Amino acid sequence: MRSLDKYYSYTDFLKAVGQSKKVDEAEKLLNEIYLDLFLNRIQRMHREEQLMVLIDRALDEKDERAFHQYATELEILHQVASE
Repeated sequence: MRSLDKYYSYTDFLKAVGQSKKVDEAEKLLNEIYLDLFLNRIQRMHREEQLMVLIDRALDEKDERAFHQYATELEILHQVASE
């Protein structure tokens, strides 16, 4: 399986279909792309939930350093997700 961070484009998909000329291989590639996207989204959602818990804990404990660290990571996670 390809890395979760693998970037897939429509052009890559068309190249694979054009090279293989087999519908089964194209379907496998498409399924792999969808699986990677799905797993990446689940992983991102899980990390987001973890960060929210950590941010709440940092606020409860008045730990400003931890709050900024987790809030920054959460902001970066949101930026990456919206790209």
